[in-house]
Amino acid sequence: MSAALPSLTLPPLSLYVHIPWCVRKCPYCDFNSHQAGENLPEHEYVDALIEDLKAEAPMAQGRRIHTVFFGGGTPSLFSADAIGRILENVDRLVGLSTDAEITLEANPGTFEQARFSGYRHAGVNRLSIGIQSFQEAQLQRLGRIHGREEALAAVEVARKAGFDNLNLDLMHGLPDQTTAAARADLAQAIALAPEHLSWYQLTIEPNTHFYNAPPLLPVEDTLADIQDTGEALLAAAGYQQYEVSAYARPQRRAGHNLNYWTYGDYLGVGAGAHGKITLPESGRIVRRWKTRLPAHYLERRHGGSTGPMLAGEQTLEPEALPLDYLLNALRLNEGVPSAQFTERTGLLLQALQPAWQGLEEKGLVHPYRERLVTTDLGRRFLNDVLAAF
Repeated sequence: MSAALPSLTLPPLSLYVHIPWCVRKCPYCDFNSHQAGENLPEHEYVDALIEDLKAEAPMAQGRRIHTVFFGGGTPSLFSADAIGRILENVDRLVGLSTDAEITLEANPGTFEQARFSGYRHAGVNRLSIGIQSFQEAQLQRLGRIHGREEALAAVEVARKAGFDNLNLDLMHGLPDQTTAAARADLAQAIALAPEHLSWYQLTIEPNTHFYNAPPLLPVEDTLADIQDTGEALLAAAGYQQYEVSAYARPQRRAGHNLNYWTYGDYLGVGAGAHGKITLPESGRIVRRWKTRLPAHYLERRHGGSTGPMLAGEQTLEPEALPLDYLLNALRLNEGVPSAQFTERTGLLLQALQPAWQGLEEKGLVHPYRERLVTTDLGRRFLNDVLAAF
């Protein structure tokens, strides 16, 4: 039985919507995504999402949703009408803030580009375009279905559709990639002037094609050169790094991801979606997740009273909260206010001792009087910092 945490306060609330299909599974991808067949069950899946959201709505506890993120898979396989219908029901069942950030992940392919104007009209105000590389050979090795020209055109089409808040996803540390090639990719992305860049290193994850047939990746020294060169290039172009792999123009940080990293709450709807909910009355923090396979998710849309697609939930024990919190908060370059630890976990700061003091003595974290934040050295060895908890 979990000990109650009576000093918990309700944090802001976000919504994650999972669209689990894509045209083709990429060899590096370990997300819950599945190759779409000829007949995508769009209408049926939206019906299921609405049922899922109805079951989740009480978890809002009177809060309106301030960010929405459509992830996948490839959400841009769904029509603008489908996205609009989902958003209408989000507002009806829970409530959307008037200034809500609403992000949709999209592929640069011409099929998806044709829908950009419709998404903007449906209420999406932030587009995240999965480019990964501008080099044709790398795109082929990564299993992407677009080419360089489609990637370039996607940004132009998005701008013409009225999007003034764009994120570009870009990878580095690709197979056989040199520092010069990685820099050229990044320079091309910067030239397109997105408001936000997610620039992250390719990692080989279990249950992927690359795990079973690993490509030859750059050596550690090259990876370090790529990181240093890229960070300097981004800083010179006016992009501020605020998280491990996130870079933004002023006032253009990703609100949805910031809510994750500052231990906010979020509802998760869709196949395999996860959520985190704070329950102040019972002093509990609960993680919830939905049934993973799309076919099972659709079968259960008329399920039981606990939530038609709910696969499980877990109340976090007090002793697990420091690590669960810091896994998110310490990803931020600026860390978080120390007082927020107690507000979001219900624990006193002393719960971080003596581990924090030991890390401080090693020069990996700053004193926690005002902020919980790593030093530059600690950010480089973040896994070692987290291992202390």
